[in-house]
Amino acid sequence: MRLLPKRVTIAPWAQKAIGIAACNYLRLVWKTSRFIYEPADLYDRVRPDLPVIVAVWHGQHFLTSFLKRDEHRVKVLISRHRDGEINAIVAERLGAETIRGSGDHNREFLRKGGVGAFKAMLHALRDGYNIVMTADVPKVSQVAGLGIVMLARASGRPIYPTAIATSRRIKLNSWDSSAVNLPFSRGAVVMGEPIRVPADADDAMLEAVRLHVEAQLNLVTARAYSIADGADRE
Repeated sequence: MRLLPKRVTIAPWAQKAIGIAACNYLRLVWKTSRFIYEPADLYDRVRPDLPVIVAVWHGQHFLTSFLKRDEHRVKVLISRHRDGEINAIVAERLGAETIRGSGDHNREFLRKGGVGAFKAMLHALRDGYNIVMTADVPKVSQVAGLGIVMLARASGRPIYPTAIATSRRIKLNSWDSSAVNLPFSRGAVVMGEPIRVPADADDAMLEAVRLHVEAQLNLVTARAYSIADGADRE
């Protein structure tokens, strides 16, 4: 979203226009691409665990709204940054509700509204909403933060590492190496095994689970790109 000047993207009318255009574009990508799901029965596997926490890497999250089915209630964590306003418009037009705020590099959530966002996500999970969130902390690509692990501990809900990739894409020169998905692609949706955090997990266990989330997200992301790029056609 940083392709436009700040003075443009900060204007509410511009944010709405960009959000609507982005939403329409993503619909085009999804409708014109052929997606392979791994596992093929991922919806059946997840159903007994609902609601769940869906974890993705930042920059590879643009198509996650299309994973939602009619029976799913979903809330997405989106930052308060001006780019987040555009992402929120897209998510809401694609059928998800939003929670505003973001994590930080450690347990200090206050600066970016993290405490309120954490409580909102916890309440949403208790009310039956699935939560979709990027696992990496701002400006530190593909390094999982503690926030998602702490949410899983507090809520008792499992984390499902997830990745979506398309064969046709443009990789941006951004901190998160965002991949802009292109229409008429071969695509892949890959979901890993659920990661559960015991309610009595101490700091050492939280760190161990954080590293596990990070490793599993890297694994499903690599797998999604492998399928999308046809590296192992079946």
